[in-house]
Amino acid sequence: MFNVGCSVFLFSPLAHAAQQSDFYTREEIPLPPGEVMEIGSIALMPEHKIAVTTRRGDLWICTGAYENDLKNVTWKKFAQGLHEPFGMYWKDGWLYLSQRPEFSRLKDSDGDGTADVFETICSEWGINGDYHEYAFGSTPDKDGNTWIALCLTGSAGAGSDWRGWCMRVTPDGKMIPTCSGIRSPGGIGFNANGDAFYMDNQGLWNGSSSLKWLKPGSFQGNPTGNKYHTLANLPAPPEPADPSRVLAERLKHPEFIPPAVVFPHGKVGQSPTGIACDTSGGKFGPWKDQLYVGEQTHSQIQRVCLEQVNGLYQGAVFKFLEGFEAGLIPVRYDGDAGLIFTGGSNRGWASRGSKPFTFERVKWTGKTPFEILTMTANSDGFTLSFTEPVDPATAGNPASYAMEAWTYILQHSYGSPEVDKATPQITAATVSPDKKSVRLKIDGLVRGHVHYLDSKAVKSAKGDTLLHPDAWYTLNEIPK
Repeated sequence: MFNVGCSVFLFSPLAHAAQQSDFYTREEIPLPPGEVMEIGSIALMPEHKIAVTTRRGDLWICTGAYENDLKNVTWKKFAQGLHEPFGMYWKDGWLYLSQRPEFSRLKDSDGDGTADVFETICSEWGINGDYHEYAFGSTPDKDGNTWIALCLTGSAGAGSDWRGWCMRVTPDGKMIPTCSGIRSPGGIGFNANGDAFYMDNQGLWNGSSSLKWLKPGSFQGNPTGNKYHTLANLPAPPEPADPSRVLAERLKHPEFIPPAVVFPHGKVGQSPTGIACDTSGGKFGPWKDQLYVGEQTHSQIQRVCLEQVNGLYQGAVFKFLEGFEAGLIPVRYDGDAGLIFTGGSNRGWASRGSKPFTFERVKWTGKTPFEILTMTANSDGFTLSFTEPVDPATAGNPASYAMEAWTYILQHSYGSPEVDKATPQITAATVSPDKKSVRLKIDGLVRGHVHYLDSKAVKSAKGDTLLHPDAWYTLNEIPK
C-alpha cells in the first residue's frame, strides 16, 4: 500500500454571478502512481472503503476517499484478470461483479487484503470477443436480484446469445430474461420506487439517447436481438415499422415502453452512463428521489425528475454538474455521507477534460442554487417548482418563457434529426402564494414529444437568475 498526494479542483465559473463551485465542490481522488485507472465500476464498502474496477480488469480497494484531506489516500490491488466489469456491489463480505461473460463474486477469505475466492454465479449469455459486448450490472433489487443489460454486438448486431436483452440474475444464479429491445446501455440503476432503468445511447432505433424504464416483459424499441426469445420459449417481441415514430409503434404494441426521458443529442450530452438515485432526504441538496446520470462525452452529471402518468414514466432532464476530468462511466451516491463518487475513461470515445481517466468525488457546500426543482405535467401545461421563492414580475410573465417541441424518427438508420417540430404557446404563468411554484398554461402540447423550456428570464425574489434555465420534458402522456 502507498500514499499519494492530492490536488483539489473547483468547477470553473459560469457566465453569471453564481457559479457551480458556490454549491458543489469537485475533488480529484489521487490514483496509484503509474497505474492505468480507467474506472468502470464503483462499490461502497464497510469502514468507508471503496472498491473500483478498471476497464483493464483490475480491482482496487481505496482507503481515505471520505476524508476531508485526501493526501493520505491509500490503494491496495485486490484482484486482477477480470473481464471489463461494469457493475459492482458489496454484500455480506463479497464483492459482486457484472463482467462481459458472467456475473460473479469474489472475497478475501484469509484476510491478507487480496481476493482468493472467485465464484461464477451465472454465465448463461453469450460473448464472442467483440469490443462492444459490454454487460452493465445493477446493485441488488428488493428481491436480491441483480439486473444486467447486455449491449449488442458491435452496437448494431446480435452475434451472441441474448445480446440486446436485460436479464435478472437471482441470488441462486438463475437467469431470467426480463426485457428485450436494448441497443447500447451505458448504465443501469433504480429509482426511489425500486423500478429499474437504464441509459441507452443514440444509434439504430434510438433517435437520441434516453433513460428507459425496464418494466418486466417490456420491449425497449430496438428489434436487433429479438431472435433470442426462442431460447426461452418467450413470446416474440414487436417488430416496429421502419421508419416510424415511438408513439405510433407503442400504441400498436402495448409491450413497447417508450423512453421515460429523452436526452436530446448534443444539447444534453451525447453518451449517458451511470445512474444513481438520491434517497438521502437532503444531504446533497433538495433533489429528493431524483436521479443523477453520468455523461461520458461531455464529462458531466445530469439531473432527472420523474413522474408516472397513465401508467408510464415520464419527466424532465436538467443540466447539473460539469467540469469532470474525463468521460464519466459509473456514478455512485453515498446518501449517508452526502457524496457522489464517479470515475471513467476517454478510451474508445473522446471526452471533455484533460485526462485519459479519473476518479472524483463531489460534495455539497450547503448552499442551494436557484434552480427549477421539478417540472410536472398538467392537462393544459406544466407546473414548475423552484428551490427558492421567485420574483412574481418575471416568473408570472408568460413572456419570460419559451417552448419548442419535437420528436425523432424510429428507424433502423443511426439516430435521427429532430422532426415533427411544434411551437407550443405559453398563454399564462400563475405564481403560487408561497412563490415557490409557477403553473404554466400552454396551448399546443404534443403527446409523445420532447418539450424544451427556456426560462432564462425568470429571477428569484432575491434577483438571481437560474443556474440552469433549460429543461427538456418527455411528454409520453398528457394528464386528463
